[in-house]
Amino acid sequence: MKTISEKIFSRAAGTDAKANDFVSANVDYAMAHDGTSVLAVKSFREMGVGRVWDSERIVIPFDHLVPVSTDVAAGLQKDIREWIKEQKISHFYEGGEGICHQVLPEQGFALPGKLIVGADSHSCTYGAFGAFGTGVGATDMAEIFATGKLWFKVPETIKMTVDGTLNDGVYAKDLTLYLIGKTGIAGATYKAVEFYGDAITDLSVSGRMTLCNMAIEMGAKAGIVPPDEKTFEFLKNRSQADFEPIYADENAVYCKEVSYHADDIEPQIACPHEVDNVVPVSKAAGTHIDQAFLGTCTNGRLEDLAIAADILKGKQVTVRTIAAPASRTILLEAVQSGIYETLVKAGVSFITPGCGPCLGAHQGIIAEGENCISTANRNFKGRMGKGGFIYLASPASVAAAALKGEIVDPREYL
Repeated sequence: MKTISEKIFSRAAGTDAKANDFVSANVDYAMAHDGTSVLAVKSFREMGVGRVWDSERIVIPFDHLVPVSTDVAAGLQKDIREWIKEQKISHFYEGGEGICHQVLPEQGFALPGKLIVGADSHSCTYGAFGAFGTGVGATDMAEIFATGKLWFKVPETIKMTVDGTLNDGVYAKDLTLYLIGKTGIAGATYKAVEFYGDAITDLSVSGRMTLCNMAIEMGAKAGIVPPDEKTFEFLKNRSQADFEPIYADENAVYCKEVSYHADDIEPQIACPHEVDNVVPVSKAAGTHIDQAFLGTCTNGRLEDLAIAADILKGKQVTVRTIAAPASRTILLEAVQSGIYETLVKAGVSFITPGCGPCLGAHQGIIAEGENCISTANRNFKGRMGKGGFIYLASPASVAAAALKGEIVDPREYL
């Protein structure tokens, strides 16, 4: 009897796939952004292949360096635009449309039961919709561009159950950091993680995206939430193709089963320089903050901005605070709902929807010795600026720290 991953690979490979089998699987959708498409296209050209396998199933959003910040990057992006025209790629999203991992779900590519491969490690985000979403290197993506196929080792699966209800002031990001802290950065290496339990079912689609986005931070190949009515409602009038939801068999074989209780979770902080260096907010409280950052493919959605706006309404931040909506759609929703105005009046600076500060590209790099509290997914040394220190937290914790100028329990501001 099979897990979700085994079933998806069985369909995609046209074989009876089981954990640890090696299969050549047909990819449903392939994604590369402005950062990774450069090497993918270079490798594709070196292969001597004239045309991509299917111009309708390749998605290329520009999101990492937008607006472009150097002449070198401008030249590389120009080259990719020309290749996109030459190959007649149907789904190209120019800079400012949003982060790839937000754009794909918004545009209806992240679908239950599909195998979706991105040239970016956080492509596991698509598991929030019951897909098998995973990241690969640029040269592997070139192979997909050419053939529509790639070999995979079918992963074993960990069943992770979170029962109960999250307490007030505790959000999807806190749950995610808690699970990573318990699992460790290598605790799920090359495994798929299926998420179950009332606390998971209760998460919004945005919250599930936060959870699955960071599955890679525990080493996982994929993180998957079984699709339900929330999934189908989100996909209504969006889906790019027909889909068939896939669920694990009742007696599916897991390599490990772990259970947690949501009542045990309080606001969490991942301290420098590892994502699993997670402590309750009380252990990090009082840490001085120089910059606060709201956004990224982890927490740049409307509900994340709304959480921050609830805390900041009528108040003023005391440190430089940056917000980057995950997409243009979210930016417009923030404007229409009044969230944008609330945050701007509080002193928050909005930047172009995209990745920018998260990877230390531009629009929010920190100086040596500075501390940044961020809703992003990684706090590696030097990621946001040489010699800087990154603390990962929920939008509530980031907003509260922006007010106080130090890490503080956000529940004090709710």
